[in-house]
Amino acid sequence: MDTLAAGPTAGLPDLQLIFFAAGLVVLAGLIAMTEAALAAVSPARAAELARDGARGARTLQAVAGDVVRHLNLLLLLRLLAELTATTLVALVAVDTFGAGWRAALITAGAMTVVSFVVVGVAPRTLGRQHAYAVGRAVAPLVRWLGRALNPLASLLILIGNAVTPGRGFREGPFATQVELRELVDLAEQRGVVEHGERQMIHSVFALGDTIAREVMVPRTEMVWIEEGKTLSQALTLFLRSGFSRIPVIGESVDDVLGVLYLKDLIRRTRGGDPRDHQTPVAELMRPATFVPESKPVDDLLSEMQAARNHLVIVVDEYGGTGGLVTIEDILEEIVGEITDEYDVERPPVEHLEDGSVRVTARLPVENLGELFDTDLPTDEVETVGGLLAQSLGRVPIPGAHAEVAGLRLLAEGTTGRRNRIDTVLVSRVAPGDGSEGAGSAGSRDNQTRTEERQPADA
Repeated sequence: MDTLAAGPTAGLPDLQLIFFAAGLVVLAGLIAMTEAALAAVSPARAAELARDGARGARTLQAVAGDVVRHLNLLLLLRLLAELTATTLVALVAVDTFGAGWRAALITAGAMTVVSFVVVGVAPRTLGRQHAYAVGRAVAPLVRWLGRALNPLASLLILIGNAVTPGRGFREGPFATQVELRELVDLAEQRGVVEHGERQMIHSVFALGDTIAREVMVPRTEMVWIEEGKTLSQALTLFLRSGFSRIPVIGESVDDVLGVLYLKDLIRRTRGGDPRDHQTPVAELMRPATFVPESKPVDDLLSEMQAARNHLVIVVDEYGGTGGLVTIEDILEEIVGEITDEYDVERPPVEHLEDGSVRVTARLPVENLGELFDTDLPTDEVETVGGLLAQSLGRVPIPGAHAEVAGLRLLAEGTTGRRNRIDTVLVSRVAPGDGSEGAGSAGSRDNQTRTEERQPADA
């Protein structure tokens, strides 16, 4: 009789502990839902709700303005609730099964499943789905807790920073660059930033991974002037090209001596003295700045801003001139293409009615492969012009053609002493067309005959 009577009485404390643990788990779930909601709240959207007079919006705006501190506090309270619940369940398990591995495994398994479902999944999903409704409802309580428990949360953060290597964070850890990019994408989805603004922000991050060789004007497209030319000839070149700065070279383009500025030329010749117009450009040029082609663009931009320099010469690994970079080239990496009255609008890809595609010679080979859903060799060349040159075995001229991976490449461009191609006409080779070998050979023979007709100084 005594044993039966004592059984229920002895089990009552364990039942109370289970109820307390369940209540703490539910509390931890509510805190997790609040965390997810506040993390998804946009300060701009909260300010808009406050202007509209929505209930609880002003308090939510205040919490969102210092969301890091409030999230740290909620994290502290959630961990306290979960750990306390785990301790209570462990006491019940030890009382029921005795101290040992059995009680430990039951406690760990039960709390892992319950915490994952009740704390980790369902509340966070609800918080993200109804962020502003949940945020406005809990903002007054969260703000009061922030005022009451802020000294404790700040003390724990200071202790954590003290034992963590490095300088730590005054208000807890901040987002990484990847998380910040994700926040920008999320801001675009919510209408906080425009699509163009999002692209600019991403371009700023990508600037550090871009090198000078990727943004430079290649030497084949550079406009330069020899050191022995006169200011009158230089003025004509300035007017024809539309540029305001032109490199001055010596024996070859690999021998860049300086940079001639249009404003210096105008200042020198505006007096009307005919002798000034016959002055060699070498007397008026400024020193040139040289940078390696592997220079990160963000560092290059900072150096150009500090030196008030708008044009630098890019040097390749062999010491030759690889091209040039202007501040405009770098800014175009952030804001997109900048055109003026001297630029000719030419789309990089132009689809023609017969199914062929006209692309610029500088189009990356990967982009051409995506256009035709074809794998193209990219180990040794980067551009379509380079791919055509590799297939021909020599520098292509307008009219040269070759076939690569089922595609026919036809060089197009202006004829003249430089024989540079501007665009490439690409089309698929018809099935059963056996003209690949003849086409390539014909293009080489045609190119050879064309080269023989060029002047000796070409």
